[in-house]
Amino acid sequence: MSQALTVARPYARAAFAAARDESALAAWSGALGFAARVAADPQVAALLPNPELPQAQAVALLAPEGASESFARFLSLLAEAHRLPQLPEIAALFEELRAEAEHIVRAKVTSAVALPAGELDAIKVALKKRLGRDVVVETAIDESLIGGAVIDAGEVVIDGSLKGKLSRLQTALTH
Repeated sequence: MSQALTVARPYARAAFAAARDESALAAWSGALGFAARVAADPQVAALLPNPELPQAQAVALLAPEGASESFARFLSLLAEAHRLPQLPEIAALFEELRAEAEHIVRAKVTSAVALPAGELDAIKVALKKRLGRDVVVETAIDESLIGGAVIDAGEVVIDGSLKGKLSRLQTALTH
């Protein structure tokens, strides 16, 4: 996986630079997301490395309707370099660059049960205050947590779950 990220990184940076120069980060983000989802489809993933697939058809397959000409040129560049299969990694790295540029932190809140909107808003406010950035929250449910929540905001992980507390208590009692 790290080799795929190493290969994808310069392409993600180039895509980000092009999108920033066009003041079209959101448009490129959407187009890259679409292309990455299509490229990750097992049937498409099996087709992309095929040398019989013309470059123009590969680009047409991966470019969303209404994509900019510069995005289509970017896909053509990837096709020429045989890097279309790396689109999922390129899109993920592009999103990291975009979040950094827009001073946004993406946080994943995993809880045992669905959290009310008020609690999610309180978590967003607390994270924004702690991290000094806007926060975009994604939620997930993991019943094995028993109660509470785990907040993963990149470099900051806060485990307030009952499962985590029980684990820490067990460790303290055994040492």
